[in-house]
Amino acid sequence: MAAITNAGQAFTHRNYLVRRKILKLFGASFHIFDPQGNVVMFSSQKAFKLKEDIRIYTGEDMTTEVLTIQARRIIDIAATYDVYDPMQAGMKVGALRRKGLRSILRDEWIIMDERDNEIGLIQEDSMMLAMVRRLLTNLVPQRFAGFIRGTEVCTFRQNFNPFVMKIELDFSMDRGNLLDRRLGIAAAVLLCAIEGRQN
Repeated sequence: MAAITNAGQAFTHRNYLVRRKILKLFGASFHIFDPQGNVVMFSSQKAFKLKEDIRIYTGEDMTTEVLTIQARRIIDIAATYDVYDPMQAGMKVGALRRKGLRSILRDEWIIMDERDNEIGLIQEDSMMLAMVRRLLTNLVPQRFAGFIRGTEVCTFRQNFNPFVMKIELDFSMDRGNLLDRRLGIAAAVLLCAIEGRQN
């Protein structure tokens, strides 16, 4: 019962920090912190998997799974990732789709509901900065804004560190709770896992 309560509380914060260790020999691990610096979620991503399958738990003991992120196809430049809630009998929360060729110049993700209806967008801050990052240097940290039906609901800010990738996720402007926190956290993990290894 305590594990279920803790799992539910994990999605109640307005701010999170997602940290991915870069210098891990195989795979990747993600720690997700609340505003007080407590680890509220953890994920260990296996290396050499043909299809992305990311499991997020309430802690490093990996006993209580709270989110599952699964790629639909093995290789897909416009990959779609379905997000499920194991605490709700595996209910589909929604999906996130990378905008394929368009993301070569400027990263964009489509936010979809549980029926694959497009409800929002996650977009890199500016075309100019995106080109600087790709052509000149990746020392310029990425920043993304998330929108639901045209209303900005969150931001993702990358903190540059050569050894540890960090993304600050801020939901504070989403006063109407337009974006499901589970989808926002899944997006932050994907930005660390997918965009992080491409830039």
